[in-house]
Amino acid sequence: MANLSINIGALKCKNPVMTASGTFGYGLEYADFMDLSKIGGIFVKGTTITPREGNDYPRMAETPSGMLNAVGLQNKGVDYFINYIYPDIKDIDTNMMVNVSGSTIEDYVACAEKINALDNIPAIELNISCPNVKQGGMAFGTSPHGAAEIVKAVRKVYNKTLIVKLSPNVTDITEIARAVETAGADAVSLINTLLGMAIDVERRTPLLSTVTGGLSGPCVKPVALRMVYQTHKAVKIPIIGLGGITNWQDAVEFILAGATAIQIGTYNFIDPTISVKVVEGINEYLDRHKIQSVSELVGALG
Repeated sequence: MANLSINIGALKCKNPVMTASGTFGYGLEYADFMDLSKIGGIFVKGTTITPREGNDYPRMAETPSGMLNAVGLQNKGVDYFINYIYPDIKDIDTNMMVNVSGSTIEDYVACAEKINALDNIPAIELNISCPNVKQGGMAFGTSPHGAAEIVKAVRKVYNKTLIVKLSPNVTDITEIARAVETAGADAVSLINTLLGMAIDVERRTPLLSTVTGGLSGPCVKPVALRMVYQTHKAVKIPIIGLGGITNWQDAVEFILAGATAIQIGTYNFIDPTISVKVVEGINEYLDRHKIQSVSELVGALG
């Protein structure tokens, strides 16, 4: 059997398959369908310093080969997570990681500092696609300066593995990746959702209450794959690739393009056991090609 283990900074994973924030709850919701210990990690849903109600309904819409969402980071806040969620997930035999979001740098810092104190959370993923309310709503992750500023601030209070989730809604994602690498990120994950919209032609109104939302699913995979490939050539830190992965072949494509690990998102809604199937598929692929370790595949595009 091939060696599936990988490292992302100080984070050690039994295999490169993880689940994406916002698509897998807190992990417990999927425990009846699969053995959670068989995957490399779980990114729990977005967590903010204070509770958020999220956006008005409707906030989800199906599109060809994908879906739009405008949930708006609905969660009960970091203190609720610490007191009521963490005790139930801290002993799950995989890496449990928290996606951290906010509207100001101070929000991010305060949330990351609280999570830093939790022994069994070895990493956080900064969602820098959130609007910076002090800058008129522009997302932190759409400029190198904004992205670097938030990473530097969080790095001062967070001493475990710091992963930064990059927005694809930029001209050149490699500029953002280099900026967060310089600012102290241990890894980057990409891509977050693409900005899109859908319209009800009979009512002549947008399908989402927010008009636009985040597009995910198989339709975004070619864009995500291209961005992972470009980013791998631009930075030295590990990359976690995601965007439209539906099977082990997709996962291997991302690894060949330069991803050390991958996340499965939207497809969890279609097949709640898909992450375990992808682990098995990667293992069989490595055995078939007589490859000793999955690490040999990273960036090995011919």
